[in-house]
Amino acid sequence: MTGITGPTRRAGLRTALAALATVPLLGTAGSAAIRNERPARGALQSAAVPPLKVMTFNLRYPGAKDAHTWPVRRPVMRALLRRAAPHVIGTQEGLPAQLRDIEADLGPHYAWIGKGRSVPDPEAVAVFYDTRRLAAVEHAHFWLSDTPEVLGSNTWGADYPRMVTWVRLRDLRARREFYVLNTHLDNASQYARVRSADLIAARIAALDRSLPLLLTGDFNAVAHVNPVYDRLLAAGLVDTWDTARARAGAYATYHGYKPLTPNGDRIDWILATSGVTVHRERTDTFRLDGQYPSDHLPVQATVTLG
Repeated sequence: MTGITGPTRRAGLRTALAALATVPLLGTAGSAAIRNERPARGALQSAAVPPLKVMTFNLRYPGAKDAHTWPVRRPVMRALLRRAAPHVIGTQEGLPAQLRDIEADLGPHYAWIGKGRSVPDPEAVAVFYDTRRLAAVEHAHFWLSDTPEVLGSNTWGADYPRMVTWVRLRDLRARREFYVLNTHLDNASQYARVRSADLIAARIAALDRSLPLLLTGDFNAVAHVNPVYDRLLAAGLVDTWDTARARAGAYATYHGYKPLTPNGDRIDWILATSGVTVHRERTDTFRLDGQYPSDHLPVQATVTLG
């Protein structure tokens, strides 16, 4: 599995829409803040390095023709993300213009990496990261199919081509690297979801196992009661909701703009390798004037990589 190394460039955001599915979509921010945030030489890591805040969030695609259009939801999304201030966000269902809006709303210190899932459909599973804390070392994409290197491939009967974007990040404060993998499994085919979980597990096994790893996503499968969940945990991952020292917001993560369901189905997860310490995890129920930013609730974990 090969990745693209070196710094991203804002010019990656300026390509024509027709080309967005065939080249990586990259957002970037300046590097001056990164240099200023490095810890002093000899500082004790345990005292100087705050935990990382990691979020998974299905943004809901912006083209829905109902009362919850993107222009209506965008101010709520902006307020939620600025309030939560995550260091890493694994997003699902983002389209290029929407992702650029989110980049602008987050401010100048965030970058993102994504790629359209097919030529006619530029929907991405983009990863945002705070460049004051993190730097991208390597990234790549693969498709959840029998031909994972083929853009837009779909061989398991999924409704749409599905994919994974992964990024190797360097924590500039803790001075260590880790992986983030982000995905959105198929909504219709359980067979496709199970095959996808097996491929993700195999790809994880091929990465540098000495580094911590986080897997974010909308898995369209309920935690604890679906083979998709079981197979990913069998690959050496743990559910950060279960291992968190404190939890808040125990609701179904998909609400569809209906009343929230206490202790409902969790289909949006953050999984991690076992050495990651999870201090707190919450399902964020933030809304403004009754409006939610998406039809999913974001899930955020505060972690130490170990």
